[in-house]
Amino acid sequence: MYIILAILSGVTIVVSRMTNAKLGKELSVYQSTFFNYVVGFIGSMLAMFLFRATFLFEPHTNGVRFYAMFLGGVLGVIMIIISNIITPKISAFSLTIIIFVSQLFSGVILDYFLFEQLSAGKVIGGTLVLIGLIFNTKA
Repeated sequence: MYIILAILSGVTIVVSRMTNAKLGKELSVYQSTFFNYVVGFIGSMLAMFLFRATFLFEPHTNGVRFYAMFLGGVLGVIMIIISNIITPKISAFSLTIIIFVSQLFSGVILDYFLFEQLSAGKVIGGTLVLIGLIFNTKA
């Protein structure tokens, strides 16, 4: 079941990226981003309403970790805007790899600053994928 969910998640990411890029061409990048977040907000509210008994929230945090929670929304808006501009210009494969490597290294950086942990496996794996992407681009 988890493998199927992972595959479906990957498919929805690629489809949503292409849909957002097309919407960005038809309207504008900023309107596309706005509609992306409105639909996401509505979907999130529906999910919270339907599954509220299974969600556990831990709001008892403070300091840097508290403010870091808000970075997800800000970074999400920035990434959608950049993605809507870049998606029509490069291949879907390259864009997927670039976003994967960016998310991986962002996670490593956040883990280091927030939890003082550094995963050597993630750094090595991300570096190998990045080298492969650069090699593929040059070839």
